Order: sequence, then structure tokens, then C-alpha cells
Amino acid sequence: MADYKAPLRDMRFVLNEVFDVASLWAQLPGLAEAVDVETMDAILEEAGKVTGKTIAPLSRSADEEGCHWNDTVVTTPAGFIQAYGTYAEGGWVGVGGDPQHGGMGMPKVVSAQVEEMVNSASLAFGLYPMLTAGACLSINAHASEELKATYLPNMYSGQWAGSMCLTEAHAGTDLGLIRTKAEPQADGSYTVSGTKIFITGGEHDLTENIIHLVLAKLPDAPPGPKGISLLLVPKFMVNADGSLGARNAVSCGSIEHKMGIQASATCVMNFDGAVGYLVGEPNKGLAAMFTMMNYERLGVGIQGLASAERSYQNAVEYARDRLQSRSPSGAQNKEQIADPIIVHPDVRRMLLTMKASNEGGRAFSTYVAMQLDTAKYSEDAATRKRAEDLVALLTPVAKAFLTDLGLETTVHGQQIFGGHGYIREWGQEQLVRDVRITQIYEGTNGIQALDLMGRKVVGSGGAFYQLFSDEMRAFIASADGTLAEFSRPLAAAVDNLDDLTNWVLDRARSNPSEIGAASVEYLQVFGYTAYAYMWALMARAALGKESQDSFYASKLGTARFYFARLLPRIHSLTASVKAGSESLFHLEAEQF
Repeated sequence: MADYKAPLRDMRFVLNEVFDVASLWAQLPGLAEAVDVETMDAILEEAGKVTGKTIAPLSRSADEEGCHWNDTVVTTPAGFIQAYGTYAEGGWVGVGGDPQHGGMGMPKVVSAQVEEMVNSASLAFGLYPMLTAGACLSINAHASEELKATYLPNMYSGQWAGSMCLTEAHAGTDLGLIRTKAEPQADGSYTVSGTKIFITGGEHDLTENIIHLVLAKLPDAPPGPKGISLLLVPKFMVNADGSLGARNAVSCGSIEHKMGIQASATCVMNFDGAVGYLVGEPNKGLAAMFTMMNYERLGVGIQGLASAERSYQNAVEYARDRLQSRSPSGAQNKEQIADPIIVHPDVRRMLLTMKASNEGGRAFSTYVAMQLDTAKYSEDAATRKRAEDLVALLTPVAKAFLTDLGLETTVHGQQIFGGHGYIREWGQEQLVRDVRITQIYEGTNGIQALDLMGRKVVGSGGAFYQLFSDEMRAFIASADGTLAEFSRPLAAAVDNLDDLTNWVLDRARSNPSEIGAASVEYLQVFGYTAYAYMWALMARAALGKESQDSFYASKLGTARFYFARLLPRIHSLTASVKAGSESLFHLEAEQF
């Protein structure tokens, strides 16, 4: 496997030249004094070092060893404790955390790049700080000041970890079915009882305490999702002076045997009358949990991108070195017995598909992160509302499309290696196994598509979608003739997506099945169109610079490939949507 090198040049290009984040920060008082380009550059540089030198070398050995469970105790693979200590000491767990409680206070556009780096280095490792950061978001937004002061500083520092305990064996997506109970106590605490499954980082040996955020129902809770509360349940109780006290009544019953992410402990967690504290209002637990969902779902999309980037780096190195056959146009490497496989058209097709998908995904995830920053920090109500609506619209696309392309891209990387891609020594098969979970957790991609189509597009009467469409059209209108080769196909793609959106809105009025029937392919059309917008923005930033720097020439060449070979996928996907829902219901259940 090639050594992982953080794509810092491309990250800086997106942040500085495509989106000019410094100008955005100047408009957001909460960020204007917290970060500047020099600070950002230093953070990215150091993050690249710690992920490339400390974490990435552990990826394969940790996958081979996996986590160990013995009588409720979980042990992580060799090297993880030391690597996590180094990562925590650098402040990386709290990179986006509230400075009032010890976090760095960096905007999401910066922490998103750090997330990509750590997950490229090792997706299994990256899950531990990711879950902690997510738990901190909910605590900071909804918990009492006392709970914030007690738990956030040690969580941001990496001394304590966090977990999210949502799923139960009988209740996955439909959280209204959960059975975990929380009984109020005289001292204001609660006793929490129930079992949760698929809990990432529910138990491990990386930190001295683990803070669980648990969805449960109070005795008088109304039925369904409106009766869910959020409880903070520590592994070890915390004394008044901040020291650790007795072990709480929470334990790990087992860890899952999984397809991938072997070094990430995916736990069955048992709460047997454990002491917990209410976060937010009673029966408003889903709202508190969803505070972090937009961040976490974007984070999962970034995991798909991160795995794809690692696969691409491996594949490029292999394609340049592996000798096999001759170029169709004649020998390119006459002093060797064969040419490197990068001369072959099909290998180039796969590499360019990987490159175009990764760089488009990096721009898109950064764009969504910018909306999160704007929604959080803007003092203008209208600006905040617009950003919030865009976040609502684009989050399911970021989660699902980036992870769908993540699997496609890691498979391309494996394919370039041929037989060597199927064996463990080269690392490509691990990336395929690891990235597969990203399409499943934090809401399967089918659920994301249904959320996009049903809640965000149809549910808003198309209003959320119109914001994004109008922005793309404003860009197209501002493009001069030098950008025509990119703006014209983008305009056609937006026309197609507008028409498709209106088609589904119209059909859904008389047949609600059209929403679910259209959703997956619609999200794909949306994703390819959004990436076309990103590639047009990147092309604009690169045009005129290609003769002085090969980086920009490469960027423009990849943009041309995207518009020529990947964007046309929207036409078959559009045809599938417009075929309607009828063919899905020709068979009775017993005919399957």
C-alpha cells in the first residue's frame, strides 16, 4: 500500500481559490477573530503529518488484529492507544469544539478537511474521535451548563470519549419503537435500562471514561418518536471535584463480527439501571440528537470520500509502476519489456473516474460545510435561514452520494490492481470492506434518498430545491465565454433536474408511491448535477493558470473528463425516474 499523503494542495485550492473562505469568515463575527488563512494552513499541515505518520501506518495491522472482547472489556489493536494519545494531545478531537470548554473553535470547513485526513489514514480509527465530536455537539447545544462544564472539557481534550446509543435490535430507522426506559429519581437523575446495538466506540481502552448519549422513553412519554428523550450516561460516575468515581451500571455485552472496520469496536451495550442525566427537554430527544445529525451525516459522506482518496493514491502509484502489455498506440517505454498500465485507456478511465469523483466530492463536502458555518455564525436572520434550508436539502445528498461514489471508487482502485487488489497485502480490499458501512449507518442511503425526495423536496413544495437551482443559474448567468465548455452542459443539467423535480412534485400529488419510487435515482441525478456545479466552479478558478502550473492543467483536464464521461449518467437515471412507480407493484409479495 502506498504511503498516505494528505491532499493539502487540493484542499487549499478548494478552500482558498474556489470558495475564498477567508471572505466568508470576514462576514461571520463568530469566526472573524477565531481563524485566518495562516492558522488554517498550519492546522492542515499538522493534521497531514499526524494522520500520515502516526495513524496511517497502523491501518492494515489494526485491520488484521481487530478489536478483542473479553468479559465486557474491549481492547483495541496494538498501537491504537499510543496513536490516540498523540492525536488527542494535538487537540484534534476538539478541533471544531467550543473554545469556552477547551475546543479549538475551528469552522466546519476546516474540521471537514481534518476528518477526511484521519479517515483516509484509518476509517476505523477515525470513528472514535468522530463519535466524541458528535456527542459534544449535542451536549453543547442542549445540556445544562453544569453538564457542559463537567463533561465537555475532558471530551474535547480526548481524555474522555463519547458514543451515540440509538439503535435497538427491533428498532433501526424507526426510533419511535425503542424500548429503553429512563426512570426519574429524587435527586434529578434518571435510571436507564435497556439494550442498544451497533454502538460505535461503546466500549474501548483508548480513554479513561466514555460518555454515552442514550435515547430512551420516560414513564409518561407519548407513543412514537415524540416520546423520546436523550440521556447522558457516563461509564464512570464523575465526582464533584471532577475525579472519576464508581463504575456505572453500563457494560458491553459483545462486539459485532463485521465485514470491515475491524479496528472499530461496534458494541452491544447493556444499561442495567445506569445513572443518567437528561439532555434538553423531556420527550425532545430526537431534536437534540438531530443537532449533530447534519454534522455526522456530512462526516459519513466524508468517510466515503476519504476511503476513495486512499484507494486513488494506491492505484495511481501502482498504475505508474506495474508493467503489462504495450500501449495501443505503440511502445511508450521501449527500454522496458512492457509499458506501465497507466498507458491503457481503461485504466485511465478508472483513474479519472476516481479523481473526478474525489475532487468533486471534496468541493461539495466543503460547500456543505460552508452552509453549516453560515447557519451557525451569521447574524443576519435571512442569511441564516437560507443556509439552514440548504443544509437540510444537501445533507442527504452529501451522505448518500459521497458514500455511493466511495464504494464505486474503491472498487475501481481494487480493479486496477487486478488479482493483487483481491489480496490483503496491497490494502485495496480493506478499503472496499471498510467503506461499505458508510452506505448503511447514520441512515441507509435509501433512507437518505427518501428524506431528500419526500421531506426536503416534496415536503417543502420545492422551495428548498429552488434555492440551490437559483444559485446554480446565477453562476451560469455570470459565466463568460471562456467558461462556456463547462457552463453550457451545467445549464442543460440544471434544466434536466428542474424538469425532473417538477415531474416528481406533480406525480406525487396523486400517487404518494412516486416519492419512494423516484428517490434513489433522483438523488443520483441531483448528486451528478451538484458535482457539475462544483467542477464548473473549480474550472473557473483554474482557467488561465494552466500554462504556468500543471496542477491547474490537471484540474481542467479532470473537469473535461467529468463533463464528457460522468455527467451524462443523469440521462439514464432520469429515464428510470420517469418510468414511474407502476413496475414496482406488478408482483404480489409471494411472487418474489
